[in-house]
Amino acid sequence: MLAVAQRVSEAKVLVDGRVTGEIGHGFLVLVCAERGDSEAQADKLLAKILKLRVFSDDAGKMNRSVQDVAGGLLLVSQFTLAADTSGGNRPSFTNAAAPEEGRRLYDYFVAQARAAHPVVQTGEFAADMKVHLVNDGPVTIPLTVR
Repeated sequence: MLAVAQRVSEAKVLVDGRVTGEIGHGFLVLVCAERGDSEAQADKLLAKILKLRVFSDDAGKMNRSVQDVAGGLLLVSQFTLAADTSGGNRPSFTNAAAPEEGRRLYDYFVAQARAAHPVVQTGEFAADMKVHLVNDGPVTIPLTVR
């Protein structure tokens, strides 16, 4: 699975003008399931995100996790993270999981996140989403779990 975790001071997702998810400080996480991914990869990715130490401690060092700072998670499905541009200027998305499998793994990932963390909001799978964020830092971390 692939993800991009962005440390934010605030973020929200709108679908057709309505807010589907909104957080204050925490992580906006773009999530992509690839062909062959399973619940095991989703579990490893979530564990990595929850423990990723990129929030400032009292000394100003990036030494705290989203759990340590009681931050929120805004989880947004984004199959375009699987883009392959090696063959030219038009990306290929053949590495992305099929839509049904992508939805299943995204839903599983969200359910596991909600079981492990108190503040979890989401976008809407396969919708045309407008994502608003204030990237804090900026701190943007790409993650790959195989």
